[in-house]
Amino acid sequence: MSAIGTAGTAARYTLGSIRVLNGALGLIAPTVIIRRFGDQHPESNAAAIYGLRLFGARTIVLGADLFLLRNRELDGALRSAILIHGSDTATVLALRRNKQLSPERARPLALISGLNTVLAITAYLGRRRSRP
Repeated sequence: MSAIGTAGTAARYTLGSIRVLNGALGLIAPTVIIRRFGDQHPESNAAAIYGLRLFGARTIVLGADLFLLRNRELDGALRSAILIHGSDTATVLALRRNKQLSPERARPLALISGLNTVLAITAYLGRRRSRP
């Protein structure tokens, strides 16, 4: 495998791991995430708990796809990853621009989402360029 293919594979597995871990956190301990957004009483925010558990289950499946899928299905998952993480990054930046997130809360979210976007692009390009 070429260096580009190796980097793409490493990015794919890293992004898959991040997705599985974040998804598990959302599914099992949503109040941890809610607290990071500044809610001092996350256990009373039923809508956020519900949403994070839904998000968590789906994120685990999306993460597992990056480990398990092959061929055309993997190509589709990698294309979708760019859209998913790019939109996450754009959302954080828009929330900050509209002053709906403080700089202290926006910075780490933008860094995490941006890193995920870079991993998704790297995984996609690595796979695309390493195919015969």
